[in-house]
Amino acid sequence: MRNIDADNITQAVIARHAVASDARLREVMTSLVQHLHAFAREVQLSESEWAGGLRFLTECGRISSDERQEVVLLSDALGLSMLATALNHRKPTGCTESTLPGPFPIDGAAQREPGDDIGHGAGGEACYVRGSVRALDGTPVAGAEVQVWHAHADGRRDTQPTGARGPCTRGVLVSDAGGDFQFKCVVPEPCAIAHDGPVGHMLQALGRHPWRPAHLHFMITAPGFERLVTQVYRKGDQYLDADAVFGVRSSLVADWVRHDAGRTPDGQTSAVPFTTLDFTFVLNPTTGEKP
Repeated sequence: MRNIDADNITQAVIARHAVASDARLREVMTSLVQHLHAFAREVQLSESEWAGGLRFLTECGRISSDERQEVVLLSDALGLSMLATALNHRKPTGCTESTLPGPFPIDGAAQREPGDDIGHGAGGEACYVRGSVRALDGTPVAGAEVQVWHAHADGRRDTQPTGARGPCTRGVLVSDAGGDFQFKCVVPEPCAIAHDGPVGHMLQALGRHPWRPAHLHFMITAPGFERLVTQVYRKGDQYLDADAVFGVRSSLVADWVRHDAGRTPDGQTSAVPFTTLDFTFVLNPTTGEKP
């Protein structure tokens, strides 16, 4: 097609996709082109603005590495990651809601025994976590694999370039015959997403902060159930209603109970205050493979 102009270019691009053998790819790309072109028309995108956008995307790619995924961070900050999660993990009432995994789960995290300290080497107040894995009817789920990870008290994670050496704030546990598991960690504090790169500059320009409320990450898998990737947030945190990546759900906000010095859940005695958290995770049964 010749004589391309602002009125016919969208259909010209879509027509080029007609020969794509993958029907789903053709559908997605057709819709993407339509929305991108509509956006450009709606805001009357200038050439200098588009050039600036291309520089921004290029810098996002340039700064990304195995330790820092700036493109993922951009998706998170724009709410697109959480939207994809919400669209793909609708669950029956009563199931624990899914939320963002964050870019920090890893393969090969150390297997831990019940009650182990997964925060070994990380500073902060001790937190004793007791979890329970249940089916929707309340039946205990034994043998569920529970991967847990969290930031240090100063907000750093062990996989970040500025983090501690080694996976010292994570571990893998297995639920017992009663569906329960327990571990010790440190009380997480609010943490900021990486904001020294292009995404951080974007947030600053928009008058947005980079902070996330304090949370623990959980990824739970068990035969016969959908994998659950979720986070548990601390009630009263100042960022619950302003999470930089839009991951908070009311059902995932829990009481983190602070105790005076004394007897701890593991039967020891603490000379300083400590915190406990109890949370029940309800898994969604597998109903079939998703595409």
